[in-house]
This record gives sequence, C-alpha cells and structure tokens, in this order.
Amino acid sequence: MAISSLTRLATSTITSPPPFATALIISRYFTKRIIFTTATKEKNPPRSFKTMSSSLNSKVIAPYGSWKSPITADVVSGSSKRLGGTAVDPQGHLFWLESRPSESGRVVLVKEDGDEPIDITPPEFAVRTLAQEYGGGAFRIYGDTVIFSNYKDQRLYKQSTSSKGSCPVPITPDYGGPVISYADGVFDARFNRYITVMEDRRVSRTNSTTTIVAVPLDGNIQEPNVLVSGNDFYAFPRLDSKGERMAWIEWSHPNMPWDKSELWVGYISENGDIHNRVCVAGYDPKIVESPTEPKWSPTGELFFITDRKNGFWNLYKWVESKNEVLPLYPLNAEFARPLWIFGMNSYEFIKNEAGKTLIACTYRQNGKSYLGILDDVQGSFSLLDIPFTDIDNIASWNDYLYVEGASAVHPSSVAKMTLDGRKVVDFKICWSSSSDCLKYESYFSQPELIEFPTVVPGQNAYAYYYPPTNPLYQASQEEKPPLLLKSHGGPTAETRGILNLSIQYWTSRGWAFVDVNYGGSTGYGREFRERLLDRWGIVDVDDCCSCAKFLLENGKADKDRLCITGGSAGGYTTLAALAFRDTFKAGASLYGVADLNLLKAETHKFESHYLDKLVGDDKAFFDRSPINFVDKFSCPIILFQGLEDKVVPPDQARKIYKALKEKGLPVALVEYEGEQHGFRKAENIKFTIEQQMVFFARLIGRFNVADPITPIKVDNFD
Repeated sequence: MAISSLTRLATSTITSPPPFATALIISRYFTKRIIFTTATKEKNPPRSFKTMSSSLNSKVIAPYGSWKSPITADVVSGSSKRLGGTAVDPQGHLFWLESRPSESGRVVLVKEDGDEPIDITPPEFAVRTLAQEYGGGAFRIYGDTVIFSNYKDQRLYKQSTSSKGSCPVPITPDYGGPVISYADGVFDARFNRYITVMEDRRVSRTNSTTTIVAVPLDGNIQEPNVLVSGNDFYAFPRLDSKGERMAWIEWSHPNMPWDKSELWVGYISENGDIHNRVCVAGYDPKIVESPTEPKWSPTGELFFITDRKNGFWNLYKWVESKNEVLPLYPLNAEFARPLWIFGMNSYEFIKNEAGKTLIACTYRQNGKSYLGILDDVQGSFSLLDIPFTDIDNIASWNDYLYVEGASAVHPSSVAKMTLDGRKVVDFKICWSSSSDCLKYESYFSQPELIEFPTVVPGQNAYAYYYPPTNPLYQASQEEKPPLLLKSHGGPTAETRGILNLSIQYWTSRGWAFVDVNYGGSTGYGREFRERLLDRWGIVDVDDCCSCAKFLLENGKADKDRLCITGGSAGGYTTLAALAFRDTFKAGASLYGVADLNLLKAETHKFESHYLDKLVGDDKAFFDRSPINFVDKFSCPIILFQGLEDKVVPPDQARKIYKALKEKGLPVALVEYEGEQHGFRKAENIKFTIEQQMVFFARLIGRFNVADPITPIKVDNFD
C-alpha cells in the first residue's frame, strides 16, 4: 500500500454519489467548475490579534494555527511535480521523467538541452506503466532511442530522442485496452530486441501472470517471446555487455520482495533463449535474504545488493567460477530500498583517472543518506561531500554523477556533480520539483530527528519533528501548538526529513508536525522492519501514540489538539489509532484501509498475500479492522478517496463513512473522480490539504484559519 512516485493519471466525469452518501464528489468541467456542499455554520469565533510592540522587529501574537503564510495550498499543489527516474544517453544528455499536476498528473520524458529542457513525449502520450499498480521503470534510453510504456493503452513505443517532434511507434500488440503492462526493460543489441518484465491481466486483474519477455525491434509487431516464467513475480532483468548472460530477481507468494527473493543468472543460447540457469542468492533455506538490484560491471562481473548476515542491504559480488558471493563493504546501513516500484538504481560503475572501475553508491544510516565511491578491490569507501541528506537513484556519464536527492532546504531535485578523482568539484541543480521554493525559506521549519521509547522496553522508534515556524508570528507563552502526526504508507516504507511544502503548509501556520518511522519501517535494517510481522495495527499504532506522548511530555504539543493523518497503509494506522486508542482528538484518512478482510479480497496480485505476514490469522483480521469496532470511535474524522483506486477500493472509505455517520460522529467523505491510489491533479491536492486544515480548525482547533477556505459540510456537525 505504498504510494508510488508516478502512478496516478485519469480524467474526471460527473457521477452521482451512492444512495447512502452525502459525500462530496469533485467534478470538473473545462471551465474548472467545482460542485460541492458549503457549510453554513462556524463553531469557533475568530480570536483577536495582539502585537507585542510597534517595533519593526516584533512578531504578531496570534493563536497557533491562525498564522498567515505565503506557502498556500496553490503553492503546495504547484510544487508537487514528481520525479519518475533519470537516465543519461551516450552523448551525456540527461533525461528525466516528471509528473505534472497542472496537466492532471500527465507524466512526461524531458531532455536536458542547454538552458531550456525540451519535452520528448508528445502531448497525446504519457509515460507510465501500471505493472504491479505502482509502476516504475517505464522507459529506457539506448543511443538516440527511447522505449517507453504509454499510460492510456499500456503498449510499448519506440521514439527518437534526437529529432524534435518525432512520433512514437508501437512495438507491442494492441490488446484492445490496457490489460498488459511492461516495466524495467533493457535493450539487447545482440538480438535486436527489448527484454522486459510483462504483466498480463487479460484473465484476471487480481491474479495476473508475470514473465520476462523479449520484444522484437525489427518493426514487426508480434507476441512477445517468453524467456523466463513460472514464478509469481520478476524484476531487474539485466544483460551483461556481450548479451550472453542475463540476471534477474524473482519471488513468490506469500513473500514480498523484501521478505525473501532469489537472484538468478541465465545463459543465453545462439537462438536467444535461456538454455541454462543458476541461482546465485536466495536458494539456501538457512539464509534469509532478499537480493535486489543486480548489475553487470564493464568487465563482466555481477554485483547485487542483499541483506544476508547483518540484516542490512549491502553490496555483494558473485564469483561465477565458484558460485559463491562475497561482501564488498559490510556496514549496518541500507544500500537499497524496498522494491515497491521497478527501475531503482542505487549504484553505478565509474572509472577513475587510471581507468580503474569503481562503484558510486548511496546508503542510508540513522535517518540520513550518504554518497560515496567504493573500491571493491581495496575494500575502501570514500564519502562525497554534497548538500543532499536524502538520495534515491543515481546515474553516471564520464566524470559526472547525476543524483536524485533532497534535504531539509532542497525539495526533490536532480543534481549534476563533477568528479575529480574521489572529490566533488562542482554541484549543480538540474531539475527541481519546486524551483522557486527558496523564496519561502524564512518560513521553513527544520526537521529534528527524534528517537523515542516505545511500549516495548528497550525498543525505540524514530520520527522527524517540525516545530511551528513563521518569521512574522508567534503564539502566547501559555499556549501549546496543535500537533499533526503523520503515519507513512507502505507500511514497509520510510519517511524522510526533507523539504516538503505540504508539511511547511502546516508549520508555517502554527502547527507542530511529526512524521513517524514506526516499527516496520525501512531504513533501519531487517530486525526493525520485521517488528511489524503479525502485528500490523498494533506496533505502528502503539509507536504513533508513543511518539505523541513523547512530544507532550517534552512540551511540544497541546494534548487536546492532537490530530493524526496518513495515506494508504498510513490511513489504516490513522483509523486504527482512532478506533483502538484515545490519544488523538481528530483524524484524516487518505485512501486508507478500514476492513482488512475486504482489502485482502479486493487488492491486486502484488499485495494479495502481503497481509498474511503483517496481520496473521482470521481472528486478527477481524480484531484489527476498524470497521468492526465503530462503537470505539469517539472523535471527528474526514476521509479522502480516489474513485479509480485499485489498491484500496472506494468501498473501504464508503463503509467507514456510513458507519460513523450512523453512529452520530462528525464525519465527511471527499471522493475524487479520475484519481487512483494517491492524488495527482493539482486541484485535488489543493482541495485535500485545505479541507484537512479547516476541518481540524473547526472541530478541535479553537482558532480560525487565515486563508479564505470554504469548508465542506461535515455530517453530524453542520
């Protein structure tokens, strides 16, 4: 239930709400007309503002939550461009994939071309795959050609990247709809074909067939040739430089790829088939590991990342002659991320001035990312000094590294780094999700990494705390701020302390904000990750409540204004915390889970057995489903849901909404046409954050927001 970086695009139409719902349905015409019910009641009268003095340096004294801020919801939604991967062609041109909320979330491949980047993707196309719902790995550059997956029909297309206005040409069959998806492909020059993961949903969406196939590039559209099949899932097909060997990752139910997976190598025959294969890692039942990201070096050696022995994803090398693997640089740090999406690239091979092959790689330790150069022969690691504290994918070309990263003062960005040996001599931002956000820097709240005790003696968890920050306002000394606690999605994922304007929206208005990495999160090794096994809905809920309690004890928040929010799996934690604990006074669930059994029955294949390990037996499924314990809810809740969500279908939100309404609790449901699992359209991103803010302010805040927001109708309140 992670939220993909690039997975949401659709169009909206007007529909009627279900018979039981008075829910808001946002419907958009070309005139941008918005249809909604306006609340006519305001429970809390405005508070008066007082100034400390007439000095120019004085701050206005005003209640927390009521502060004015230039970081508006329009600014937040306009800065929500998302990065879907980077690549570099043989001439050193940088390409990146970006989603654009202003274009209803359309995903476009862009090429660096001097000072003015150019769109490679024509307006009638969008680069996005629906493989495993979360996608990723939707394009591949080879020479002056790109192969990409088109969102609307999910076919693969070939297009020139060197000539402006070139028209994409399909290379896979038309199946009459988006029923087959492709991802994570590579070019095979030896046989003039494209090798890729293929997901076939023609028979069943919830039990699709996944294989590794070869698509011919000779211009004749035909059925892809299956190279590898028989297991439930595949990822990372990677060829050596001669096209003689292919490595890949595979795994089977009930495992997720971070639980247990296998790395295989297949030898390619003269006719292009896999005629022999060997399992490199994951075959030994005595070793629990989840290998990922295989890659062949220029000299033909196979490298990969796995978490055997120390429980952290570290770099390893395969010794083919002995079929054994060797660790390169053991460290209690994560050199990879969980395989929620295809196409991740955490390390690259580079050459130094003497022509020696080195490895540029990134790892994560104690809530921070590091970038460095690894010499696997000497076993040495040289850290590179860069301003990013969070790093995702990297790419390389000659003496340059291209790094996808961020920090507390840098939003999601791509930086070009010039290397001189093992030093960075130049660092330049090439792309930013919000290029003009630094003009709001004086309003930025800096994240503080906190470690707090959990209910289990001796076990701690982690979070990023953001204090209320505004250069023009402060509250009275007697007042404590309202706190919004966020529970991240996944749940096998990690929140990171980077510049996120959706967080700054809250803190610049006088809210405290905390983003929790509860037990079960990634970034802290397998042992921490497996705290959630059989205990989802317990450990995550306890840790979120423990974090709120920790902040209360340290005077960071008002106990009567504790709110919780989360999307997807974080929405489940939100609902579970509100049902089974009494810590929080209000909540907002975004496409969250209310019924675990319903989720298990309706979700897609990739996560269809995910809950088996997270929840346990049938009794646990019932006991931890908030929908079964509506009587335990006691505070206001607002729900947001995309009507095309296939990961957490709309029935989840509708069931909990109906039950809470019938109980008489203040509740509201917002449903978005054309949105899936995560909101991609600018107008919906804006509406969601504004309605959360005004909902909390009206129901528990004891203040009026400074922004002119028209609240929607709240059942059992208005």
